Amino acid sequence: MKNKVYDSPAAALDGLLFDGMTIMSGGFGLSGNPESLIPEVRSSGVRGLTVISNNAGADGFGLWMLLESRQIARMISSYVGENKLFEQQYLSGELELELNPQGTLAERIRAGGAGIPAFFTKTGVGTVVAEGKPVETFAGEDYVRETWLRADLSIVKAWRADPAGNLMFRKTARNFNPNMATAGKVTVVEVEEIVPAGSFDPDCIHTPGIYVDRIVLSTINEKQIEKLTIREEESV
Repeated sequence: MKNKVYDSPAAALDGLLFDGMTIMSGGFGLSGNPESLIPEVRSSGVRGLTVISNNAGADGFGLWMLLESRQIARMISSYVGENKLFEQQYLSGELELELNPQGTLAERIRAGGAGIPAFFTKTGVGTVVAEGKPVETFAGEDYVRETWLRADLSIVKAWRADPAGNLMFRKTARNFNPNMATAGKVTVVEVEEIVPAGSFDPDCIHTPGIYVDRIVLSTINEKQIEKLTIREEESV
């Protein structure tokens, strides 16, 4: 069996990065971000990146690091959120942005991994989302055609992996990461734990190892909370 386990995030990305490439980066808000791999992309100095991600991190965290270093030229995402740097670069014309409805973004990535070049959806019909895209009628309803998304590299954060690359995710980190793992020409996964082969019940594997090329233990696991809200205790 090919050795997929690498000693460090830098080693796991060695030879994969180049100017103008497209990278898928997993995560939902601040959950499930490839926290250890993103700094290595920054350190490499590659520029002109197209990054496909639900959002672009938050101040000082996640993909914000690549925005701050001006390495991202184009974002394909669904949520700008409260990332002021993201907003500033877009409004100034420094950053190109393709906004997608969140479900459409997820399905475009899934389609890329499944080898489906296009599909039709009602989401966005009659809005700016549909501008320039073919619209067809099915059963009396209009649907807009969306195309797949694929990448030169997918960087993914998972909970556990075995040496073959079989993955398990936890809770919110399961958003986008599993689909992105299937849609990259090369998929590099950082995990919190590497378990021995045979540890997983096959029914509990979220992403089969056939999609995973390289694995590395996370060196950063901050798991930040973007907005902490606490319900006040009710008086008895």
